Amino acid sequence: MTENLSLGWEEWVSLPEISLPAIKAKVDTGARTSALHAVAIEPFGTEDNPQVRFIMHPDPADPTIEVVCSARVTDRRNVTSSNGATELRYVITAMISIGGQSWPTEISLSNRETMGYRMLIGRSALKENVTVNPGASFQQPVLNYDVYKKRQRKKSIPKRPLRIAILTQEPNNYSNRRMIAAAEERGHVVDCIHTSRCYMSINAHKPEVHYDGKALPRYDAVIPRIGSSMTFYGMAVVRQFEAMGVYCLNNAAPIGASRDKLLAHQVLAAHRLGMPMTAFAKSSHDTKGILDLVGGAPVVVKLLESTQGKGVVLAGTRKTASALIDAFRGLKAHFLVQEFVKEAGGSDLRCFIVGGKVVGAMMRTAQAGEFRSNVHQGGSVSKVRLTKEERRTAIKAARVLKLNVAGVDILRSDTGPKILEVNSSPGLEGIEKATGKDIAGAIIECIEANVPTVFKLRKSRSL
Repeated sequence: MTENLSLGWEEWVSLPEISLPAIKAKVDTGARTSALHAVAIEPFGTEDNPQVRFIMHPDPADPTIEVVCSARVTDRRNVTSSNGATELRYVITAMISIGGQSWPTEISLSNRETMGYRMLIGRSALKENVTVNPGASFQQPVLNYDVYKKRQRKKSIPKRPLRIAILTQEPNNYSNRRMIAAAEERGHVVDCIHTSRCYMSINAHKPEVHYDGKALPRYDAVIPRIGSSMTFYGMAVVRQFEAMGVYCLNNAAPIGASRDKLLAHQVLAAHRLGMPMTAFAKSSHDTKGILDLVGGAPVVVKLLESTQGKGVVLAGTRKTASALIDAFRGLKAHFLVQEFVKEAGGSDLRCFIVGGKVVGAMMRTAQAGEFRSNVHQGGSVSKVRLTKEERRTAIKAARVLKLNVAGVDILRSDTGPKILEVNSSPGLEGIEKATGKDIAGAIIECIEANVPTVFKLRKSRSL
């Protein structure tokens, strides 16, 4: 049996589901509907899954504390306030917690900036076991606004509906479809945005990304799936979202570093991470010196812009390697020359990193007569168990390149793991089918754990 709960005309309450652990509320049995302060109210979602996103300033004395809230819309109705004004409001249902008891409550959203209390508790929110003493106040434990100033632990952050954008040129490919499904299973809403159709308003006061004639709404998170042909422009769009304060799963600078194979190798080498011996030069007169640096033929000649195994050539003899290098130089193409790790046997490891952890690993094996193990080149995949050294190497590679999500490709050599490449937009199809793991779900969980909810601002800002 539930204990009786005695309330005064003002009480401290909590709405944990929408990231509001402490609010001072007025209890008014003269009002039917409960109301919560909300500004920058923005509906999103679909007809079957309507959501609303808003900003809450829980402490009337400190407007620099912003809490970004979102919840499912249960209704939209006209509500008449105490001054007789009627307003069409969004209505949500959230768990209210007072004095150790919790129950679901319908709450309308309205700007209460001029009111003394950020929340009004109406009579429809009061259970049968609740009594109100209008002559008393704070009959239940007193809370404190300091909770908004403390850094929240990831595990304690409540899950709220998020509005997520995927930046991509291929919205219907396997990876995007899986991430959309994983996000929607968790109550989030996902929009696929064609990277090339974005354009930007670059200014200090209100940076925006426009799309098909109008400004895009503010997203909680952006998942960049930037193709190699779209790297420069895609990075610019990601930077713009960063300037808007949107959480980006991978930021623009790390994407650029991973795409620049020369820079990536230099960064990895600076952190003492193993990789095939690599050489890079400009003058064609250095051909012999380049080959000597990597131990002579056979060698792999790799375009800096190569992806999915394209632009990667194996030269079996010194003569063939010299001809390839001279041909690439004649095209004024930038390329690397690397040692060929014969003992790898045409196989490499793809380690999938999410949030600093290996969430899946597979072995990719080249088809007969081919040395490239990429799935796009006909390679086969199978589940693999990593050694501790391989796991540490993959995690460190993603960390030094500052990538939250990465596919780290590693060769098994006689001298330990050697990193071939770090991919900032790794595909999900091969790794999910090889391991049977929900990699898409791990990506969405990483976003949930990192999207900020409480902001402490130096000055007021808009959503």
